[in-house]
Amino acid sequence: MHYVGIDIGSTASKVSVFDDEDLLSNFVMPTGWSSVDTSNKIKEELMKKGIDFEKAKVVATGYGRISVPYADKTITEITCHGKGAYYLYNSPMMTVVDIGGQDTKIINMENGNVTNFLMNDKCAAGTGRFLELMANTLGVNLDEMANMALKGKDINITSMCTVFAESEVISLIGSGAKREDIARGVINSIIGRIKTLLNKQGIQGDIYLTGGLCDLDPLIQLLSKKINREVKTCPLARYAGSIGGALLAKNI
Repeated sequence: MHYVGIDIGSTASKVSVFDDEDLLSNFVMPTGWSSVDTSNKIKEELMKKGIDFEKAKVVATGYGRISVPYADKTITEITCHGKGAYYLYNSPMMTVVDIGGQDTKIINMENGNVTNFLMNDKCAAGTGRFLELMANTLGVNLDEMANMALKGKDINITSMCTVFAESEVISLIGSGAKREDIARGVINSIIGRIKTLLNKQGIQGDIYLTGGLCDLDPLIQLLSKKINREVKTCPLARYAGSIGGALLAKNI
């Protein structure tokens, strides 16, 4: 028996597969413009891996979860990310920070159960998509911008809107500001928004990062410094939603 979790996010889709005991595989692909097309591609890939949908149980979550017609159940991102984070970190008290493409979530957990959560989904500012746009404006990729930020000096990006923030970055480039300093300002901008959410929501236990930015070490270093707390993560953290979905599929 196979249990499949599909997390269709706004920019990337993650898939995790369990058997009755173990995590067998994970894979990721761009969501693209159509969640329906992506879900079909995921099904094709799973069939190549030997998944028999007549016997498997499938849970869909994320931004495009309603676009997975072969899912046995759809479950909210908060529930799936919490379940996946608990599987990965196994901490009785924890605060999960999930930076997605279009929103940032703060999830408080106790003994594997979600006790409270807060989402910032009013604007793309403070999300992974914001960082990608700013990196493009600077003419570098996301990893390069993050590493540049470690070498830069603090500079303020004051705009709360992605469009205005991009204009602000362009103005800084035109005025001759160093790219390293601008990169530091961009990273500080997203870190400041995360700190605000953490202060508003409250922190319980250790802090764990999930989502597509979990392997962006400079961001983790600077976030830890900003909040004066160690932010922990692991290589599988970007799959927290799909792992949680697959685990919940066992209960169907």
